[in-house]
Amino acid sequence: MILSGKEILKHMGKEIIITPFDEKRINPNSYNLSLADELLVYEQDELDMKKPNPTKRIVIPEEGLLLEPNRLYLGRTNEFTKTDRYVPMLEGRSSTGRLGLFIHVTAGFGDIGFAGYWTLEIFCVQPVRIYPNVEICQIYYHDIDGEYDLYSSGKYQNNSGIQASLMYKDFG
Repeated sequence: MILSGKEILKHMGKEIIITPFDEKRINPNSYNLSLADELLVYEQDELDMKKPNPTKRIVIPEEGLLLEPNRLYLGRTNEFTKTDRYVPMLEGRSSTGRLGLFIHVTAGFGDIGFAGYWTLEIFCVQPVRIYPNVEICQIYYHDIDGEYDLYSSGKYQNNSGIQASLMYKDFG
């Protein structure tokens, strides 16, 4: 079952934390999250799963940044989220998808207990200008049935910024 917007609002500050929070961003069954003013891009054309891949930081100016097609950009939400009771899921908004801008192409499934900022996988099919603080994606929450353990540690837990892939740690 997916929580309605009214249920998200009802659980805000208790089982659901979104900081900063703006009630105007509640949708019928989700909450809009916004894009921070920076991106990471990989410095090399060829990436290796078994090694850290170097990145460089790009600031998104107020007048916007034109994204190139066929290039992966890593962004992050301005909002810190946490839930100890629901399964958080992240999707792009239909308005961004209709521009050929894909947000969080994979890995939209969060863990109960995840606390942090969401790293966004951003990809476009044609050049598109993006802006800082735009409502770019939405988070929604599934109820869970059965016993579960809280996710309390891991590669991406309690992050404070954009997280490049840490898959190389899986090979350790």
